[in-house]
Amino acid sequence: MPKIKTKKGAAKRFKVTANGGIKRAKANSNHILTKKAQKRKRNLSAATLVSANDKKAMARLIPYA
Repeated sequence: MPKIKTKKGAAKRFKVTANGGIKRAKANSNHILTKKAQKRKRNLSAATLVSANDKKAMARLIPYA
């Protein structure tokens, strides 16, 4: 059985935590920031975990991470 190729785009965007979760950045924080509240922008800058529903699919994209 050949090795599975890592999807490089996914590898750059997601990191696996020590407990096996998958860390991701939040969307909507790159442009058109003037109309967004300071609290909203601050919360968007923090990382979050991929939901349990998507975790299996993400793990397939980054098999050796």
